[in-house]
Amino acid sequence: MEYRKSGLSLNHVQGCPLGCAYCIRHTYGLWDADTPAALMTDAEAVEKLVNHRYFIPHLTPLQIFNRATDPFLAGVRDHLFAVLEDLDRRGFTNHVLVITRAVVRDADCVRLNALENLKLTLLFTYSGIEDRRVEPYPSSVAIGSLRRATAYGSAEQPRRYRTVLYWRPLVPGLNDTDEHLQRAVTLSAAADATVFTGLFYRDQIADYYKSNGIPEPYEGTARRKIVPETLDRRVVEAFASRPAVSTPLFRKTSCAVSYAHGLPDYNGHYGIRELCDICPAAQLKLCAGAHQTPTTRTFLDAAVVLPEAADLEVLDITDRAVQVEGLPSEQPRYYLQHAFAFQVHDAGHPHHLNRHGRAEIGWEATTDD
Repeated sequence: MEYRKSGLSLNHVQGCPLGCAYCIRHTYGLWDADTPAALMTDAEAVEKLVNHRYFIPHLTPLQIFNRATDPFLAGVRDHLFAVLEDLDRRGFTNHVLVITRAVVRDADCVRLNALENLKLTLLFTYSGIEDRRVEPYPSSVAIGSLRRATAYGSAEQPRRYRTVLYWRPLVPGLNDTDEHLQRAVTLSAAADATVFTGLFYRDQIADYYKSNGIPEPYEGTARRKIVPETLDRRVVEAFASRPAVSTPLFRKTSCAVSYAHGLPDYNGHYGIRELCDICPAAQLKLCAGAHQTPTTRTFLDAAVVLPEAADLEVLDITDRAVQVEGLPSEQPRYYLQHAFAFQVHDAGHPHHLNRHGRAEIGWEATTDD
């Protein structure tokens, strides 16, 4: 289990045969695990999840099988439904994010829509990458699954879950031609919302590219996702030029998920106003109404339950974010960020104005927040 920015991540099934060269499994030493295998029973995994110190009922966003496998693979699907249905029976109303590029069947849609309590979002990974050395599994599968999942439902039985076109990874020279962008704009009409992002290009992934003769997309690696400034601008312009055939575009996953459910962003990105310049006016109003800046006292009171926050120091609080230092990892920071629905930034990894929390590669020099 790991706490990531989009939620507390449950990964008790590991192994994936899809073979995407940029897979984050490289960084966890799981690349060679190409057959899904369960590390424990689903019931045990759910118990560990709901009893985890980071889990807050009805508040903590959750991710299921987003790090080490695809939740809709033939050997994983039953585990996914066991977890979702267990959580739903318990009455939890937490956000649950399920990310896939595999086949979602009609029968899956029926079962997903039977969930009554969870705020479920299916995020369909689509890149349009045609180089099979980089992405052997065709994007056409995700396109079909997205359209099928979104089309489900009727006036008598509305669709409860939401769908997001998860447009990633965007990589200059690989899938960023005007034709690529326009295809994604058109495809976005098949989803409740669209979010775009770039490539996690870590050292382990770069080593894999080199050893397998795959052209390296960047000269260096980075801690954060890479979306060059010009690519960000071109994506935004492509959507703005064809509003009649697209759904709202977002730069952050939680923004797209929250919009799809008609809720304010649970990551509190509203404080970083330059992120919001592409958001619908109604969503901006919703997020503005929920945006509350915590005091130092309330923030530290919330952190006191975390042993790893013993050395936490609050350096500054503005209407943009809480600036902290002394946390040993990102996980307690994300816990606090979701507890307040307000941005929490580590002073050791500063966020720069207009860069949207992305790597510095491809950006001009900018000013710190």
